[in-house]
Order: sequence, then structure tokens, then C-alpha cells
Amino acid sequence: MREESIQRIRALVRDVPDFPKPGIVFKDLSPLLADPEGLSLCTSLWQQSFASLELEGIVGIEARGFIFGAALAARCALPFYPVRKAGKLPGPTQQIRYALEYGEDTLEMRAGVLRPKQRLLIVDDVLATGGTCQATADLLRLQGAEPLAAAFVLELGFLEGAQRLGSLQIESLLRL
Repeated sequence: MREESIQRIRALVRDVPDFPKPGIVFKDLSPLLADPEGLSLCTSLWQQSFASLELEGIVGIEARGFIFGAALAARCALPFYPVRKAGKLPGPTQQIRYALEYGEDTLEMRAGVLRPKQRLLIVDDVLATGGTCQATADLLRLQGAEPLAAAFVLELGFLEGAQRLGSLQIESLLRL
């Protein structure tokens, strides 16, 4: 059953050659998001994978992590917490700066919404280098919470992002 679900999800990911520049094959998740059964399969597989963790909340990374994370939070009857780019949330917020390949970026979330030691799952669409997920985990720790795991639809394994995430349990439904 799991393998059938994975194959169904894989069939809903569209390859877009030469986007955003020549030589890149963009993995478009829009068809997956447009398919209620496909989205439900994603959340069902994640719910099964993380059942033993006794999660107390779901954190979604802007922007597609909001979609997948909120759907999973609703399925699991857990609170959802958005992590956004700087300047998108009313204060007070807590921020973290992190390094990109060329430069830096900032993530933020509302301050004071997490409980100490709250057990959390981070959700995003794609795991590439792992920098954004690592920064999110660090931001959660700054607030006293406990990020336990991270869920992704697609992992670009050749970029080795999972290795950067240390002790987080990783569940990528598709891996390239």
C-alpha cells in the first residue's frame, strides 16, 4: 500500500525542463496540490511515519510548507505554526539569520507561541541543501521547543541536505 501511494504521488509531480534556467529540471508540485487524493496520501504517509513521536505541533516553512503543514496539522488535530521570511508577521517576533550559498536570509515566527519542550515536526515541500530547515529548527530551539523531525514531499539527495539536519528524523516521500 505504501509503495502504491508513493507511486501515485510521484505521478503527480511534473518535470519542467530548463526552468528557471537552461539545464535545470524544475519539479512542479502544483499537480499534486491540485489533487485532493494526492495531498491526502502525503499527509497520511507522514502521519503514519511520525505516529510514535507524540507530536504536539506542526511547523510549516513559507510558502509551500504552509500548505502541506496545515493539511497535516488538520489531519492530526494539532496546532500549526508558520515560519516566514522577515517582515511578514506582526510583532513581537523572533528571528534567525542563516547563510545561503551567496548571502544571508532571515526567518521569523511569532514570539511566545511555543511551549518549552514542545515536540514539533517541521514540514516543507523540498529538501535541497537543508539550510532553511536547519535555520527553522534552530529558531524553534531558541523558543525552547524541541524539533524532532522534518517531512518533505521531495528530497534532492545529491545535495546532501539530510546530513545537515543532524538528529532530526527525516521523511522524504520522493527522493532524487
